[in-house]
Amino acid sequence: MMLIKRRPGVDGEAPLIERLYQARGALWQGREAFSLAKLLSPNLKGLDQACQLLITALEKHQKVLVVGDYDADGATSTVLCLQVLGALGLQVDYVIPSRFDFGYGLTTELVHYIAEHCQADVLLTVDNGIASVEAVALAQRLGMKVIVTDHHLPGSELPKADAIINPNQAGCPFPSKAASGCTVAFYFMFALLRRLESAGDTKSAGDTKRACGKNSALGKIKAQEVLAHLDLVALATIADVVPLDSNNRLLVEQGLRRIRAGKARPGIYAIITVAGKDYRELNAEDLGFAIAPRLNAAGRMEDMSKGIECLMADSYEQALEHAKELDSLNSERRAVETSMKQEAEVIVERLQLSPAKLPKSFCLYNPSWHQGVIGLVAGRIKDTYHRPVIAFAASHEAGQLKGSARSIPGIHIRDVLERIANKHPDMLQKYGGHAMAAGLSLKEQDVAGFTVAFEKQVAETADPICLERSIHTDGPLKRDELTFELALELKLLSPWGQGFPEPVFDNWVEIDKCWCLKNQHLKMLVVLDNQPVDAIYFNAPKQWLLDFPKGKCRIAYQAVPNRFRGEAKMQLLIRALDKST
Repeated sequence: MMLIKRRPGVDGEAPLIERLYQARGALWQGREAFSLAKLLSPNLKGLDQACQLLITALEKHQKVLVVGDYDADGATSTVLCLQVLGALGLQVDYVIPSRFDFGYGLTTELVHYIAEHCQADVLLTVDNGIASVEAVALAQRLGMKVIVTDHHLPGSELPKADAIINPNQAGCPFPSKAASGCTVAFYFMFALLRRLESAGDTKSAGDTKRACGKNSALGKIKAQEVLAHLDLVALATIADVVPLDSNNRLLVEQGLRRIRAGKARPGIYAIITVAGKDYRELNAEDLGFAIAPRLNAAGRMEDMSKGIECLMADSYEQALEHAKELDSLNSERRAVETSMKQEAEVIVERLQLSPAKLPKSFCLYNPSWHQGVIGLVAGRIKDTYHRPVIAFAASHEAGQLKGSARSIPGIHIRDVLERIANKHPDMLQKYGGHAMAAGLSLKEQDVAGFTVAFEKQVAETADPICLERSIHTDGPLKRDELTFELALELKLLSPWGQGFPEPVFDNWVEIDKCWCLKNQHLKMLVVLDNQPVDAIYFNAPKQWLLDFPKGKCRIAYQAVPNRFRGEAKMQLLIRALDKST
């Protein structure tokens, strides 16, 4: 059962939009709140050192290798740096480690591969590297400079890189600790261009131009041109599910505006096309549930280079061919995920749990599971049982398992793993991540012991309240607010997402009609304040599929715009239904 609770302050007399913002700890300032003039300045720790390393690379004709990650945040970060540095005239290339061969981020195995096959002078990590202590040291011993750009939480020991840019490192004054990896890369490239631009008339800048030769683009690309990459930043921010603080909301809104105005890159529009979306009405939810999964499918199922090629394509026609490949991989991913989810549910059902005996966590493992999909399965089981979940799959290393964790609000999953690592120093081989998602590796022989340790640590950490399934709403809508126009305004009003949730309302309604779709969804006609309104309950709980709800009940719902057969009206997307209160 899901408890329906109202957010504090939603029952005031202020206009609806103002109340929505107040309930999320923000002040509604109109559309001017999303002006680029309010973008945070690039005052990240490590920028000066990192910029100088790349300026030196320009002067000395050194090769820079961007070391990315196999998810959407890593892919967009890679593309952003490749395009900006390439426009500057740098010799630049990239490598995305395969999750199946090298695992996550900059590893010693990857450094050996780079030294043998890539001959790079400078390694630039994006969306990874903050935990790569041994790999960074190895790269430096092999004669490479290393710039780490990352946003993941640092461990107790930082790599001794030549420069580190991470808003979460100690002493960094940058206010937005929730920046995505692509946002960090965006600020780095902006700072680099601004430094070169402002030094354009100095002797050193002139020497740099001469050193780069006649064909260098140095001095021709302006710092403001980095804004053209805000489509990537918006996609990464939503795809990586980072909290939408004021700066992240601004970045996402500006990126969405570029997309809606037809000013984004061909690859973005190609993925929008195969996803069946209208770019003119694209919102943050579309980025998260339609665009990002197709890009991520490349890294999950095969190789993220397919996603990179799509985003780097010069023409829409080229990009569309790549996007069709991504769409096909996404269909394959969905089929694998469905099968794995069913297997995971069987594992849980064999535990014969009752709601009163539900554990505080789940660790699930099947030797046949696909390593690229375990995070999605963990997320599905987490949603079903409202518990932190870790799903494991076999690693490319014999006897090793890779785990992907998903958590619930109130349980910081990366901190839980850190506490386990401190108590059991030999148990975890690697770990890292965020509050809501993390990755780890351990020996197969340790999975049973880890399961016990994980359950114990979650039980010690979790406030019992956070283990109660609940949904927070913004109060009721009135009869005159049940309009298509309001639903459309809410959809496009602001980037909604992690830490700034999309509005959910609750009302008492009378269910007039109810029928089942595809044995898993409920379609309804409800009467709200004497007004009949269409409603749909996707993936409805089994209790309602077996015994349709009737009569008066309280629903929590999102108000969404719906166009069907030429008619435009509001539809209620039901998130919870309660007949007991």
